[in-house]
Amino acid sequence: MNSDKVEGKLDQIAGKIKQTVGEAVGNNRLANSGVADQVKGTAKETWGDVKDAAGGSHDNSRTSASVQREDLANHTEDTAHNVRENITASARHVRDGVEEQLERIQREHNR
Repeated sequence: MNSDKVEGKLDQIAGKIKQTVGEAVGNNRLANSGVADQVKGTAKETWGDVKDAAGGSHDNSRTSASVQREDLANHTEDTAHNVRENITASARHVRDGVEEQLERIQREHNR
């Protein structure tokens, strides 16, 4: 596990704690900051995954004559694309969760 993956996990944990505390005390700014930290952590962890995958692919290309540089470049580009898609999907998922929580809070507040 590389440092990006570890830091990403820690950012996600810290963000979840900030979000929970912010929601518990009614501090939207703190809760939103926690969500942002979680997204940042997810991105950092995913980048670590990409680095691991690219490194592993590179090592394999040295030992296998059938793997060409172009194949490696295409694989890396595909992996990077998939990572970007996963990051944006995760960010949208987090945003949707935050919006749902805000709506719930607003409904409870209006009672």
